[in-house]
Amino acid sequence: MLAYIIRRLLLIIPTLFGILLINFLIIQAAPGGPVEQMIAQLEGFEGATSRISGSIHGEVASGGSYRGAQGLDPDIIAEIERMYGFDKPAHERFWLMIKGYLTFDFGDSFFRDASVIDLIIEKMPVSISLGLWTTLITYLISIPLGIRKAVHHGSSFDVWTSSLIIVGYAIPGFLLAILLIVLFAGGSYWDWFPLRGLTSNNWEELSTWGKIKDYVWHLVLPITAMVIGSFATLTMLTKNCFLDEIGKQYVVTARAKGLSPSRVLYGHVFRNAMLLIIAGFPSALISVFFTGALLIEVIFSLDGLGLLGFEAAINRDYPVMFGTLFIFTLLGLVVKLIGDITYTLVDPRIDFENREG
Repeated sequence: MLAYIIRRLLLIIPTLFGILLINFLIIQAAPGGPVEQMIAQLEGFEGATSRISGSIHGEVASGGSYRGAQGLDPDIIAEIERMYGFDKPAHERFWLMIKGYLTFDFGDSFFRDASVIDLIIEKMPVSISLGLWTTLITYLISIPLGIRKAVHHGSSFDVWTSSLIIVGYAIPGFLLAILLIVLFAGGSYWDWFPLRGLTSNNWEELSTWGKIKDYVWHLVLPITAMVIGSFATLTMLTKNCFLDEIGKQYVVTARAKGLSPSRVLYGHVFRNAMLLIIAGFPSALISVFFTGALLIEVIFSLDGLGLLGFEAAINRDYPVMFGTLFIFTLLGLVVKLIGDITYTLVDPRIDFENREG
C-alpha cells in the first residue's frame, strides 16, 4: 500500500502541470485580458491611469481627457503590458508561474491590493463553513435515510420520503435560498435569521458561547438551502447500494445462520454497500467546497472562494485564477487519494497495489 501511495503522490506532479498547461493555453486564446481591459478604460474613462502614474509621462492631452480617439501612445501600451507581465512571451510567463508555484508563491492580484495567498486565506473561512457543514450534514442525513428506505423498500415510509426527496431535488438551491430569505430573514414574513454575513458586527464582543450561537445562526439559512438540494442524490444512491447488497447470496446465508437483522445489515451489508458512497465523498466535498456555493454566497452576501473565483474570471485576474486553480486541484487530488485509502479501511480485501500490478 505504501508503494501505491508513493506512486499516486508522484503522479500529482505531472497531473498538476498538465492541468495548468491546458488552462494556460485556453486563457491565451480568450479575448478581453487585463491589458485589453486597461486599454478600454484608458480610452473610455477619465482617471484610469492612476495605477500607472509616475511611470508614464505626456499621455494626457489638454483638457484632462485621454487621446482615445487618436489611439493610445505605444509607450502606454508597452507600460501596461509590462505592468501585467505581458511583455514576455507566453512560454516564459508560464515557466515563471510554475517556478513560483513550486515555492507556493502565487504572486499578487492584478485588481486587488493583496497577494493571492492572502486573498485565499481571507475568503477561506466562508467556504470552509459552507462546504464542510453542508457535506457533513448531507451525509449524516442521507446515509441513515437511505438505509432505512432500503430496509423498508416499498412501504409507505419509502413512498412519501421519495416524494419529498424528488421535490427537494427539483427546487434549485438559489431559488430555495430566496424563498428562505422571504420567509425567515425579514423578507415578507418572519425576521428570525440574519440576512448577510457569517457573523454579526459585534461578534468580537460576544462570549465564547455567544460566538458559537451567532456563527450557527448565520449558517442556518445558507446551509439549509445547500443541503436540501444536495442530499437527494446521495440518499437514493445509498438506498440502491443497500438494496443491491441485500439481495445477494451471502445475505441469505447470513440470515439462514440465524443472525439478527441488525447484525446482517451492519456487520455484512454495510461495508460492501458503503464502498460506492465513500468513493463519491471526495468529489462531493470538493464540489460543494469550492464551486457549489457561488450563488448562495451572492444571495447571502458571503464573501467566499466561490465569489472570489467568479470575480477573478470576469475581471481576467490571472494570478487569482491560476493560484486558486493550483490549490484546489492539488487539494482535490490529495482528497481523492485519501478516498482510495479509505476504501481499504472499509474493506481490507481491496488492494490497489496488487490491482495495478
